[in-house]
Amino acid sequence: MEINAAVARAPQAPLSLETLQLEPPRGGEILVRLVATGICHTDIVMRDQHLPTPQPVVLGHEGAGIVEQVGSGVTKVAVGDHVVMTYNSCGHCASCDKGQASYCHDFFPRNFLGTRADGSSGLSQAGKMVYGNIFGQSSFASHSLCHERNVVKVPRSAPLELLGPLACGVQTGAGAVLNSLRVAPGDSLAVFGTGSVGLSAIMAGVVAGATTIIAVDRNRQRLELALELGASHAFVADSPGVVERICQVAGGAGVDHALDTTGLAPVIQQAVAVLAPRGTCGILGASDPSSTLELNLSHMMSAGRSLRGIVEGDSLPDHFIPALIRLYEGGRFPFDRLVTYYEFEQINQAIDDAEHGRVVKPIVRFPAPL
Repeated sequence: MEINAAVARAPQAPLSLETLQLEPPRGGEILVRLVATGICHTDIVMRDQHLPTPQPVVLGHEGAGIVEQVGSGVTKVAVGDHVVMTYNSCGHCASCDKGQASYCHDFFPRNFLGTRADGSSGLSQAGKMVYGNIFGQSSFASHSLCHERNVVKVPRSAPLELLGPLACGVQTGAGAVLNSLRVAPGDSLAVFGTGSVGLSAIMAGVVAGATTIIAVDRNRQRLELALELGASHAFVADSPGVVERICQVAGGAGVDHALDTTGLAPVIQQAVAVLAPRGTCGILGASDPSSTLELNLSHMMSAGRSLRGIVEGDSLPDHFIPALIRLYEGGRFPFDRLVTYYEFEQINQAIDDAEHGRVVKPIVRFPAPL
């Protein structure tokens, strides 16, 4: 079938709006008509070749849509179901077997390398392969081929055009607080970086009952939004004495939990520096693969402080995404406050606005079928 897609053909270049051919679903695959898709910083990283994602490629990994066809053996969803498309995993490695699919031993090739496990792609143009299957979906297109492991059935009552960011950015920030760090009532939390991931973490901190929630960023408008969403304090990241001030408002010894969403080594060092004894810092940002980090070992060891990486918020998407939807519907997780909508033909503007901090979370909407 013919589909409309935004194709990345060169680093830093605008995506090209093109017509492609999409194969029918194979066994275990699911054809989804996109209603909307979020745009994530990781899409930009892949476009600009900071990760070895081959081109030409259809990116996109926060898709939401309606099932149009299922391949043989699919039992999880049926035609007409509303779904959110999240990260892909193998389902049979040691991590997947233990319910930790975000640490799948095959995570990188199944999400970043643009092909099925057998090296094929369901996308082509004039007989030439176009890379797809990014995060098991490539949702910068009117239709996607997905897999049972990376689709999550969602209630038809929920606003489908809003739900795509739950698949990655929102799930990552909220899951880091609720699943990974297990923030408890009365705890203190510092969040470095207030994009969609950081602001989701702040909202999750409110849900968890944290009483001191500290937002840190250079963008003053984002800090104002963080305060509106539940942060108790906000600090400009490069202001004098910011580490000492954070520790002071957290009771003097530092915070119980810190999260870095920037992936920048100097910011991670700050996040570690504000930890109280036995505190834990989680790192969520996509760092340059060559980045390294220097830590004061005495600071870490002598007071039982911890640093850990967190992927996709340690989420089990089939359970966590519906839980976030219930929190949203109950007025306790207003992630719609992060969203700016664009039409599909505006996708390059949406990406540019995200890159330059004009918006927090762009969502691209696809036209309804005639």
